[in-house]
Amino acid sequence: CLDESYVKMGLAYRNIYARLGLPALMVEADSGAIGGKDSHEFMVITDTGEDELLYCPNCGYAANVEKAQSVKARANDEALLPLEEIATPDCKSIQEVASFVGVPPSQTLKAVFYCADGALAFVVIRGDLEVNETKLRNALKCSELRLATESEVNEAGLVAGFASPIGMRGTKVVADDSVTLGSNFIAGANKPQYHFRNSNYPRDFQVDFMADIALAHSGDSCPKCEGELSSARGIEEGHIFKLGTFLSEKFGAFCLNSDGISQPIVMGCYGIGLGRLLAAIVEQSHDDKGIIWPLSVAPYQVYLCPLHLDNSALASTAEDTYQKLQQEGIEVLFDDRDESPGVKFNDADLLGVPLRLTLSPRTLRNQSVEIKWRAERQVQILPLEGLASEINRLLKESGKES
Repeated sequence: CLDESYVKMGLAYRNIYARLGLPALMVEADSGAIGGKDSHEFMVITDTGEDELLYCPNCGYAANVEKAQSVKARANDEALLPLEEIATPDCKSIQEVASFVGVPPSQTLKAVFYCADGALAFVVIRGDLEVNETKLRNALKCSELRLATESEVNEAGLVAGFASPIGMRGTKVVADDSVTLGSNFIAGANKPQYHFRNSNYPRDFQVDFMADIALAHSGDSCPKCEGELSSARGIEEGHIFKLGTFLSEKFGAFCLNSDGISQPIVMGCYGIGLGRLLAAIVEQSHDDKGIIWPLSVAPYQVYLCPLHLDNSALASTAEDTYQKLQQEGIEVLFDDRDESPGVKFNDADLLGVPLRLTLSPRTLRNQSVEIKWRAERQVQILPLEGLASEINRLLKESGKES
């Protein structure tokens, strides 16, 4: 079934990233335009990542900030008091109103106006929280969502800075569930310079629907174990989706089951961004000299670096070494350029080939070769005799460790 395939694919992705040496974290994600029941992204944690994710060190919960949930604290547990109109001169922002009235922002209600597929939507959320527009778009099931313009707000008869859903008619009202986590909120009175004290849902206003549309933050409580959420940035390296049957039903993609009955194809969607993958590997594995390719994805395994090729004996030995390495199935980049040792060594470090073999007049006199792993500082000396088979052994050994 799809659930079993999805789990297996998630494991396969984890194994791929492990072989690449990438610490990829599987996080809950928004399905976006592709849609589907569930989706997960694989994030490589890095300070330069374009996405923010929230995770719980305690239980392992992790989600892209667009999808992340958190436990919202109650603002208070006061008994409901009568609705009261109060003057709030020149107080438009939540902070200004809260300071003037003498309450925390969590005891206010914030009004935010959006245009969803051309229709105005009145969004109400507790004053200490922010609207998560991805969650809101999903809740409204709209394709286009943007903040309403000043003219659109005025045409709807709304009073920016002093608006609330109290007495609202003719405009869709969407509420975050935080409006139920407290009582006696300060909310707009829908006329300039005035607010209501002690507004309460559902006594004083109704909504068309309610959902979690709040942006979760680092420091919030985890929705799984109520531990504290932490924040990190990451590069998305893969995305998997449970599409189910909604696309196959739309496109008429049906098949016959074992009983000969026509049914929609059950679909999943799985993708890895190869370009992003290479960028993340370089981001994770480099130093000030250049790239350090993991052996599993290196374009070449060995960088053969002969020095002073004007020495005919050395040139002949280098060519022979190259041929023997290739016969062992080793991928070799043979640097036969007439360049100085410094240029060749710098280029070897820049390219990041895992293992460098250096042949020089000095090593040739001793019938040996100098080897150096790109990720290490120390060098080793190996005899030329049996070199290819020994290099093959070292590469296989290193591949098992990585």
